[in-house]
Amino acid sequence: MRPDTPAENVDHTAEADRLERTADLYPEDAEALLLRAAAHRELSGDRPTATALYDRLLTSSRELDEPFLVRALKASNLWEYGHEAEARAIITGIRTTAPRDPAPWVIVAESLEAHDELEQAHETFTQAVHLLLTGVDAPPRATHPLLFGRHRVRRMLGAAHDEWDALADTVHSLPITLDELHDPKRVWSLGSENPAELEAEILRLRAELGAFREALSRPFPVAVLHWPAGELTELLSAYPTLAEEYPSHGEHLASIEAALRELAASGTPNLGIVTGTVPSYEAFAASELTSPSDPSLLPQYATTLAARGRAAAWPPERTAACWCGSGRAYGECHGVG
Repeated sequence: MRPDTPAENVDHTAEADRLERTADLYPEDAEALLLRAAAHRELSGDRPTATALYDRLLTSSRELDEPFLVRALKASNLWEYGHEAEARAIITGIRTTAPRDPAPWVIVAESLEAHDELEQAHETFTQAVHLLLTGVDAPPRATHPLLFGRHRVRRMLGAAHDEWDALADTVHSLPITLDELHDPKRVWSLGSENPAELEAEILRLRAELGAFREALSRPFPVAVLHWPAGELTELLSAYPTLAEEYPSHGEHLASIEAALRELAASGTPNLGIVTGTVPSYEAFAASELTSPSDPSLLPQYATTLAARGRAAAWPPERTAACWCGSGRAYGECHGVG
């Protein structure tokens, strides 16, 4: 599926089939590919098959990068087609284990919220916020949905603002305030005959839609290819004609950051970085019946890695490790300036 394909034109069953076939070809990328395939199964209404894909990952001999995310997605899916008890057991297990990744917390809390378990959803959001954000000066981008979800549930419960709600307000960037977006009385305005009220509600819904689109925009980024120092040395030793593309490793790293900043300045969304390896690149060249020394193959290789879920979103948080592998924070390395 092309990244610009309208959602209403997607054949979810065919896309899931394609992703599952790709996972068989690239078992090292099976986790990312099968999670996307399961999402398409859910969207097609085939929830039992989606559960089977989650189980396939959880019982795999390969160690998962995000096992709690897989469990959370499985719980959410199970609840949607009548397996509430099993879903609740998984959610309880996730809360007990207390993972440090915000994504599983968001999924299970929103699942509870979607089934009108507002008190439990509030407890889950609050537990996650205390665990991940206590003592943190600037909440990482990945934790923002926790703050927003907690704010939303508290508005529905009629709770007064607290310090976490104030923090949610500070990281919220849409033109409409969180209090407006999360106002429980908004549903009544949809039945109003007052044009001004209806127009205001349309603006709120557009803002929410923008937030959802931003959250869903990450799976297939515009990706730039990065070679670690050792891999680049091996690549140029085997294919010296590529030296024109990579005069030095330092220039290679600088060109990545410059290219991404230029794309960002032009308004290009969904930017990311994929890291190449020589064996993977040679295998890709063989599959394309092309010599690895052909420089036109490099952007195709980057796009293929991104489509297989190998891209890391750019830019990282300023306090996160820099994408170049230096071990320094991004804000002190390639994020300077």
